[in-house]
Amino acid sequence: MADNYTCLSVSILTIGLLTAFYLPSANAALAVMSLVVVLVCVSHVLGKLRRRDGQTERRVCVLVLGDIGRSPRMQYHALSLSKHGYSVVFVGFLDSKPHQGILQDERIRIVPIAEVKGVQVGLKILTYMTKVILQSLQLLHVLLKMELQSHILMQNPPGLPSIAVACLVCGLRGTRVIIDWHNYGYTIMALSHGAGHPVVRLAKWYEHFFGPLATHNLCVTKAMKDDLQRNWGIKATTLYDRPASVFRETPVRLQHELFMRLARTHPQFLPSGNDPCEDEVERTAFSGFNLADKAVTLTPGRPALLLSSTSWTEDEDFSILLKALEEYEGFIKAGTSLPSLVCVITGKGPQKKYYRKLIDSLHFEYVKICTPWLEAEDYPVLLGSADLGVCLHKSSSGLDLPMKVVDMFGCCLPVCAVHFSCLHELVKHEENGLIFKDPQELAEQLRVLLSEFPNADSRLAMFRRNLQANRGLCWDDNWDQNVLPLLTSST
Repeated sequence: MADNYTCLSVSILTIGLLTAFYLPSANAALAVMSLVVVLVCVSHVLGKLRRRDGQTERRVCVLVLGDIGRSPRMQYHALSLSKHGYSVVFVGFLDSKPHQGILQDERIRIVPIAEVKGVQVGLKILTYMTKVILQSLQLLHVLLKMELQSHILMQNPPGLPSIAVACLVCGLRGTRVIIDWHNYGYTIMALSHGAGHPVVRLAKWYEHFFGPLATHNLCVTKAMKDDLQRNWGIKATTLYDRPASVFRETPVRLQHELFMRLARTHPQFLPSGNDPCEDEVERTAFSGFNLADKAVTLTPGRPALLLSSTSWTEDEDFSILLKALEEYEGFIKAGTSLPSLVCVITGKGPQKKYYRKLIDSLHFEYVKICTPWLEAEDYPVLLGSADLGVCLHKSSSGLDLPMKVVDMFGCCLPVCAVHFSCLHELVKHEENGLIFKDPQELAEQLRVLLSEFPNADSRLAMFRRNLQANRGLCWDDNWDQNVLPLLTSST
């Protein structure tokens, strides 16, 4: 490729010199020579940018304009690429710790970028515009500086400005772009600004204009695939989220070890009486470790462990769960035989402080709530230890599925999930969980599912057995079938 651009430069220079020699005007000759110099320089730069070597087709850039540690699907992409012998440059924010497998993989190199704030004075639109411009320049610098990659595999949303920058780099370097559509960015923006806001309309135009320029497209549901084809003219491959191998049911011994760690900072995990060691048994609210015979058992009469994970954003209304827990507390006080609850809500996000204040204002007797941030290695262990999951993700577009439920199902954890249009592609009502529409319906589902807890013949236990029997394709097999052919195709 470099030789081709050298020949092109020589040809441009020769033609320019001959043309300038025969021009009668000195000014015209100077103009031609100036244009020739520019074209030669451009040809030379393009030659360097597009210079390929024997390993170019085995290099892929995975791009996330967000926190790598909170982008599980993109981490799975990177690990799958590495497994097939690709060298991966993983570009994104490094706000939280990625999975240990990413950090230990010699084929994966993380290139951290900083989140740009933009000008913090004046109109908000000025702040937003300067943020986009500065972020674009940073991405351009990073993508043009690295070795030539065969593909850029990027996440959307967020896609502003990363889609446009990736497409520009594709044009300059001959790289192919794959967009993994997790949702639409403009629908998420509409949650806080309203669908008619000028910035939202601009974001919608942006995705509609630049999205079709990608070489290939992936998406997370059949509903999104149909919408992309019908309304955007984009042909996409559906790659359903699948749980990584770390998401599985947790052995009782590992459960106890995690509960002991959490009890150091979260009293909700301490046994009643706050005495973690009595009768030579090391206890938590859920488990006991016999110091004499080293046996670990779950405690009879233990609370039910309810788990929900969130990014604390506008597409998850946690007041639904809090109201349902109030009703659950009321059931017990009214005499219904139900276990006490420990509700764990994990995650980071902009609305956490707001909901934390609401939680602190509640005064429950039978329900305890905590909001820990878990390391990547502890999160699947907690999922595999829980009794019931709750998902409050309500898709802004109605076309994506909650990754948190995928992970819960990997741990064979039944779920109660709030209804939206394509949720049935993942949650099968009355088979692997229940779907609700309001706090009252969720409260009633909690009452029914936990009324026989922890009876092995209960409805909750039946959902768990159904999940154990219908695990489906793992992530690796799913990725090999749907993504690997895109990387090896010539277009």
